Amino acid sequence: MRIAMIGVGYVGLVSGACFSEFGHDVVCVDADEGRIAILEQGVIPIFEPGLDEVVARNRDAGRLRFTTDLASAMEGAEAIFIAVGTPSRRGDGHADLSYVYQAARDIAANLAGYAVVVTKSTVPVGTGREVERIIRAARPDAEFDVASNPEFLREGSAIGDFMRPDRIVIGTGVERARELLRRVYRPLYLRDTPIMFADLETAELIKYAANAFLAIKISYINQIADLCERVGADVHDVARGIGLDGRIGPKFLHPGPGYGGSCFPKDTNALMHTAREAGAPLTLVEATIAYNDARKVAMAERILDLLGADRRGMRVAVLGLTFKPNTDDMREAPSLTILPRLRQAGIEVVAHDPAGIAEARKLMPEIEYRSDAYDALAGANALVLLTEWNAYRGMDIARMREVMRQPLVIDLRNVYRSREMRRAGFTYHSLGRPKRG
Repeated sequence: MRIAMIGVGYVGLVSGACFSEFGHDVVCVDADEGRIAILEQGVIPIFEPGLDEVVARNRDAGRLRFTTDLASAMEGAEAIFIAVGTPSRRGDGHADLSYVYQAARDIAANLAGYAVVVTKSTVPVGTGREVERIIRAARPDAEFDVASNPEFLREGSAIGDFMRPDRIVIGTGVERARELLRRVYRPLYLRDTPIMFADLETAELIKYAANAFLAIKISYINQIADLCERVGADVHDVARGIGLDGRIGPKFLHPGPGYGGSCFPKDTNALMHTAREAGAPLTLVEATIAYNDARKVAMAERILDLLGADRRGMRVAVLGLTFKPNTDDMREAPSLTILPRLRQAGIEVVAHDPAGIAEARKLMPEIEYRSDAYDALAGANALVLLTEWNAYRGMDIARMREVMRQPLVIDLRNVYRSREMRRAGFTYHSLGRPKRG
């Protein structure tokens, strides 16, 4: 099958590469000439484990191409996916749909035969209907259907998530479109992956509802961690105790400095505004957004308190800058809130991240960066761990103690064992764990 993928950002590039891995003929198109040029050279513009191999394999096989020419990309395409960005709109927090609607106008100008136009981007309820209206108004003669096919990709695990998903959600009320999208996902269907069909509005809402629920779950365990510190309980044992309940499950029950990334912040905000406009406000989601924002600030204040009153001029090493490991994504990362506050307090901040330094340097040029974690620790009065990269889990604790000026560790991801760190001579602080543990 011939597929056109409009947008080669994170979702479009991963989806296009994985569809070509299914054996489809995929053409990815983007208006960004620079991005297309480096993709044609075999350079992957985002950090995602395994993506480079999938792209190279399918480019070499002739199943995956990149272009800036939408007309040629759409030629013979039976499925046209819209995978452009939907960032939060400045000022009001709504999802910015300008790129989606421009893609719809461009599709209308180039439709030559029947195709299903599929919104892969995360979009608010009603977007698919508007895409259909735009195309129909421009091309009343065109033969097409519109469907929603939200993505559920986790950064750092996107290839596995696409190839072995929990479910495929497809929103369309037209049987012809359903059958075509069954063919698109046939390799997964043959492996018994559940394919859920719904109407457009329901499919669009499923993605937002899922992300908002996970954001609530993260904020819930963060609040439980705060309670554990007050009463002497261990948040990890609490999380395991409730996670073993099949109705709850263990995922997203790990305390931290607050959620970030490209999805949860903007999706919860977009859902909140949609619900308000519909007259059905989601107060749980609104409270989660407010709490998560406050959480990041509270973590900065916690660090400052632990550094003490004479903190001005201290040197603090920070390990981890991205919002999660296995990505270079800095969007809404807790580090963007925490590190500037440390600098404002007169603290020298030296940071390391396995993949995020280039992007972090653009956003926080006042921070010092090191390409080696031990170099970042050298002479530090304290270590703050912000992102749980596996490389940090395996660090030599004795060497850490040797190179640091003072043995203070503030672990905001609970990567290390409390007893082990204290035996090594560290003053160790983590989240939601008793000091005796």
